[in-house]
Amino acid sequence: MAIKKNFIVIGSGVAGLTFALKVCKFGSVGIITKEALEESATKYAQGGIASVMAQDDSFELHVQDTMETGRGICHEDFVHIACREGPARIRELIDLGAQFDLRGTEFDLGKEGGHSKRRILHAHDLTGWEIEKTLIEAIHTEKNIEIFEYHMAIDLITRARLDEKIKPGSLEDEALGLYVLNNKTQQVETMVGDVILLASGGAGKVYLYTSNPDTATGDGISVAYRAGAKIANMEFFQFHPTCLFHPKAKSFLISETVRGEGGILRLENGDTFMEKYHELGCLAPRDVVARAIDHEMKKSGDDCVYLDVTHLEGYRIRERFPNIYQTCLKFGFDMSRELVPVVPAAHYMCGGVVVDTNGQTNIKRLFASGEVCFSGLHGANRLASNSLLEGLVLSHRAVDKAVTLFKESKNSPNQLELIPAWDPGSAVDSDESVVVSHNWDEIRRLMWNYVGIVRSDKRLKRAERRIQLLLEEIQEYYWNFKITKDTLELRNIAITAQLIIQGALTRNESRGLHYNLDHLDVDDENWKRDNVFQDTARRLITPINPRIVTHE
Repeated sequence: MAIKKNFIVIGSGVAGLTFALKVCKFGSVGIITKEALEESATKYAQGGIASVMAQDDSFELHVQDTMETGRGICHEDFVHIACREGPARIRELIDLGAQFDLRGTEFDLGKEGGHSKRRILHAHDLTGWEIEKTLIEAIHTEKNIEIFEYHMAIDLITRARLDEKIKPGSLEDEALGLYVLNNKTQQVETMVGDVILLASGGAGKVYLYTSNPDTATGDGISVAYRAGAKIANMEFFQFHPTCLFHPKAKSFLISETVRGEGGILRLENGDTFMEKYHELGCLAPRDVVARAIDHEMKKSGDDCVYLDVTHLEGYRIRERFPNIYQTCLKFGFDMSRELVPVVPAAHYMCGGVVVDTNGQTNIKRLFASGEVCFSGLHGANRLASNSLLEGLVLSHRAVDKAVTLFKESKNSPNQLELIPAWDPGSAVDSDESVVVSHNWDEIRRLMWNYVGIVRSDKRLKRAERRIQLLLEEIQEYYWNFKITKDTLELRNIAITAQLIIQGALTRNESRGLHYNLDHLDVDDENWKRDNVFQDTARRLITPINPRIVTHE
């Protein structure tokens, strides 16, 4: 028996919950999340939300900072939209109960790398959790929203999958629903919706070292790509410069706002180095800082560099960054008295599912918002704290179009009758689970070693050859055995990895987060544009081993 909802939301971070809260006034909503409702990248966001809230700031300056950090390929139309509409969306959060830090009666605004003004609203160093908690409390008051925790999207059901006359991702194609794995019962369920929003977050787990939660396995990218959605600029993967270096810390992120408040990066011998790489020193954009740290570590052979805040008053550290301070203390480092070891780690996916300024993909009734999407806001490098802003603004803008499509669908034939039940075929329970763990580890290591902060043609071609072999192994395993959450995540990180590799191979320049030793120059004549991929091959509902068939 299929589950029918007017709006289906995949993901439970700021983008998904914002959309759900707004569309539930018009129809039924189902929120699919593969872990507990609160488990998302939003929950772990420390720094804050960038928005023009001070008298000495302006929308023009925020736009300028975003465009400069994005290295010339941000979509200026949406940059203006996000910067101008941000304050109103933040006021909505405050009206819901979110509490941002104040200094007297004014917001206590922070500053991060790439920003010319203080414009970061924060709730100490747990801003994401403050937002997530506020949205969840609001969600629980709405009777029109049903939450499906521990459910994972398998594949979208589109009209092209059911009608051979329609080309996947074409103007005639539209999303009808999706197949979902119930992780607790291990049963596959069918969900049908008038509108579907992808808000599944990023893909940091594609890399060996990441600041992302375990949920960030590229699920939305992979699901959308297999359905024929356009994917852009996957080569631009942001590495956060400062994650705590400790074997048990699991790459705990130390917010850029620590440097914004005066933190200094040092080598093991105590020397500073960022002044050699950028005029802004430790407050340079993240791509510059991450490459500088990577270069210094390789030059010295050291395992890490150090973040120094010992010159700041101790109470400022404990009060401004209580979570970071306590976490570092737990691992044996007192930030107020000693230097903290840090290394870069995969942090944010700047590419994603291509959407317009209302969050609509090239597949009708399929929307995307947040880190999973490519709105053009981030270009070749994301300006710090613009991520939560994007999710808030784009999800709000998606509502009007989504509601219009829902109202139109009331006069359409019953979609439930068109959609076949899930067919497991001859798949059996696996007795070779080691294949999943082995391939998972190999993908993450090859991505870290060959498609990391600094790349080369030789490394990328090695990665391309190996990912093709891995995809073939995963394909065979996928069809022979019953699906599990681990199998689905493996398939998704493999396809996402392939898209990152293909994007990096085809962009023959060094721009922002994509730095290739064989193409060090910025090539505006040929590459001041997006790198778009789309798979329009007709496949079964659960395909594997995708093929890049168009390149714009």
